[in-house]
Amino acid sequence: MKYRPIDVKGLTTYSIGDRNSKVSAEKAAVPHLKGKSFREFADSLPGFLGASDLKSVAQAVVKAHGSGRPVVLGMGAHAIKVGLSPLIIDLMRKGVITAVAANGACIIHDFEIAYIGRTSEDVARELCTGAFGMAQETGRMVNTAISDGVRAGYGIGRAMGAFINSSGFPNLDMSLFAEACRLDLPATVHVAIGADIIHMHPEADGAAIGEGSMRDFRLFTSVVADLEGGVYINLGSAVILPEVFLKALSVARNLGNKVEDFTTVNMDFIQHYRPGENVLKRPTMMKGRCFALTGHHEIMFPLLAGLIIEEL
Repeated sequence: MKYRPIDVKGLTTYSIGDRNSKVSAEKAAVPHLKGKSFREFADSLPGFLGASDLKSVAQAVVKAHGSGRPVVLGMGAHAIKVGLSPLIIDLMRKGVITAVAANGACIIHDFEIAYIGRTSEDVARELCTGAFGMAQETGRMVNTAISDGVRAGYGIGRAMGAFINSSGFPNLDMSLFAEACRLDLPATVHVAIGADIIHMHPEADGAAIGEGSMRDFRLFTSVVADLEGGVYINLGSAVILPEVFLKALSVARNLGNKVEDFTTVNMDFIQHYRPGENVLKRPTMMKGRCFALTGHHEIMFPLLAGLIIEEL
């Protein structure tokens, strides 16, 4: 069959003035002028997509804070390694972040920063010689802190906070767990046995690690049970925290707690499956809102923290 170009003279059209358009000139970015404030910079951002979502997340956090509702930060260790601890601690001190949940690597980097002021070894190079993860002080002191803390009735998060607080380390003010302990905020640690370098050391006590992590899961579940009207931010954890959050939410709802109308946020430089499903979509199916903020932690979180402070 042979075809001829279609005749479009009969198309039905309408006035652009009657059309619903997603982009408007008044939402365009405004050029930044030298000397302007951060508030003015924030106001100059375009009102579209990620920039709009970033502002919405900041407003949700400020609203929750103003209403006395929780703002919970779930995090992977990369946030510590790129220098975000002072910003997180500042928001904790301001009463904005009310609880922290972390994977097992967080306590390692938090400890090393507090202890010696540096962290994060060259994994590829050290693995070739079998030296990866074999820092003596980290393996001995972190494992001992966990074991001693569990014997005292603590979970891993409080065990590490209490240990670092009493240590006299030179960089105490950089420790998230020490600050949470000082402020008496929930700081929980959720461990996958074998995933962290301290598990390779002879001082590692599997019973203590398991007991401490279980205590922290139940404490975290109590935090999640109170999340109605609050905000949960997942910062850079692609697997552990999204899975833990989903289970904690299920337990909380199963026990009759109303946790429906809240805001969830995933911040990462790649949007992964589990955070997308377990943090964003599934928990907010009934009510609430969810936002995916994509970008480098060391850029996006300072922007969010700055916007929150400006909105307070």
